[in-house]
Amino acid sequence: MGKRLIQQRRGRGTHTYRSPSFRFKGAISLPSQNGVVSDIVHCQGHTAPLIQVSYNDGASCLAPAPEGVKIGDPIGQGQLQPGYVLALRDIPEGTIIHNIELRPGDGGKLVRAGGTFAKIVAKSEESIRVVLPSRKEKLLLPECRAAIGLLAGSGRLEKPFLKAGVRYMKKRARNKLYPKVCGISMNAVDHPFGGKCSHIKGRPTQSPRNAPPGRKVGKVAPRRTGRKSR
Repeated sequence: MGKRLIQQRRGRGTHTYRSPSFRFKGAISLPSQNGVVSDIVHCQGHTAPLIQVSYNDGASCLAPAPEGVKIGDPIGQGQLQPGYVLALRDIPEGTIIHNIELRPGDGGKLVRAGGTFAKIVAKSEESIRVVLPSRKEKLLLPECRAAIGLLAGSGRLEKPFLKAGVRYMKKRARNKLYPKVCGISMNAVDHPFGGKCSHIKGRPTQSPRNAPPGRKVGKVAPRRTGRKSR
């Protein structure tokens, strides 16, 4: 009987590959009303620091912390200040934003990593064009909301790991698979490209679209392969 591949074991959702979300501080969202920053929280599930926004009715929520926000600052809606929330139609072009909603009311899904930001480049009555950190442009509805400012934590990538043990502990905090070995260096029971020699693939690198989980590795149903002739 064959051995389950790493992709298949991860997709099954066992404790070995499941994210330890019970240790996270909570889900983040956009502030729904005016409040005050009561605390700055570190969460191992997010690369950016979080702010805890307390409302007048005693409720609170977690949101990504933009640069320049400190404990005691007001946070809410309707102003063009760091941390405030506005609809995309009310934000001027060229403004730096983060935690953008994909659909109105979902609480924010885009641009939430530390040190990242997006920018509004064009506006129309039907859609708003936003440049994401990957330099990809995306059209969103004008009713979608976003927070103003640049996310904090931009210097986290400047400090080197220096040794593999530090990187191992960072990956362990989110239960990421580490170290990650290329498929051609694995055994035949661990990957379709494994076995035989360390630099020879035992089967083609092109996999069909209807391949089962674990076999869909390499080039998935490519239109063409090889270098493009001029």
